[in-house]
Amino acid sequence: MIDLSTLKPGLVGTSDLLVGAEHTAPRVGSGMVAVLATPVMINVIEAAALATVEHLLPPGHQSLGIHLDVRHFAATPVGMKVQATAELIAVEGRTLTFRVAVRDEREPIGDGTHQRVVVNVARFDGRVQRKLTPGSAT
Repeated sequence: MIDLSTLKPGLVGTSDLLVGAEHTAPRVGSGMVAVLATPVMINVIEAAALATVEHLLPPGHQSLGIHLDVRHFAATPVGMKVQATAELIAVEGRTLTFRVAVRDEREPIGDGTHQRVVVNVARFDGRVQRKLTPGSAT
């Protein structure tokens, strides 16, 4: 069992993004209006969760996203900054649950929850590599 005792509810991390043309819905294939794309907002959310806990994980371990339940309810134009905040609200075994919120320079634009699982990188990579071997069991 890995020691995750340094991970306590209440930890908070953030991630910022200056919205460029490459972050818009038409560029990432998620719509036709040139505003911040939802998949990019999700990436900023995941980066905030990483900023919250990754530096506290034991050597050889990292967290991987396993569940997202988010709303994207306001548009952000190119040239505006967005910031995602992730607060660790639960640690259950290896599963970490975050409350997330995203805002641009004017208003809140998204919120929800995000879950990540802590994995041993070497073991995880071994399982992934076995998928490349025909006939191997995972």
